[in-house]
Amino acid sequence: MRAVVLVGHGGVPKDCPHDLVRKLKQLEAQRRAAGRPMSKEERDLDQQIRRWPRTPKNDPYKVGLESLADQLRPLLKRSKLVIAYNEFCAPTLEEAVQDLIKEGLWDITVISSMFTAGGSHAEIEIPETVTHLKQAHPNATIRYAWPFDQKLVATMMATHLKQFTKRNPNKI
Repeated sequence: MRAVVLVGHGGVPKDCPHDLVRKLKQLEAQRRAAGRPMSKEERDLDQQIRRWPRTPKNDPYKVGLESLADQLRPLLKRSKLVIAYNEFCAPTLEEAVQDLIKEGLWDITVISSMFTAGGSHAEIEIPETVTHLKQAHPNATIRYAWPFDQKLVATMMATHLKQFTKRNPNKI
């Protein structure tokens, strides 16, 4: 059996104190600028925000990604689908892949819900994580389904727009 990890951006819960997020982003920027590993303070803040209790009311993004996964899952008949988040929510991509490997799933494809080129998450951070995971698990096959074929994405969007305009042609 194969596995697919759908990676979403992740959202900050609406009831999470903004000071926590501001401090986390400040520490992250300092770390990246200095090229050093994550500090204990940054790791603790990251985990505190990722493990914040989630509800449909305080984290509608999580609900939205779970809904997308529910629609995708039956289309992937030979693969187990799990969700991961790039930031602010759990599980991380690392955690999701490690859990799959513990289950004996060694053929893993990572796909982002972020379709467009130019974003640091899909083009830099996720590939860096995939590279790290490949090094940490050399017996596993871990691939990143990126970049998206922009023609396919455009076709999906055009199809969506056609359906929308059939219901209410004055909206577009």
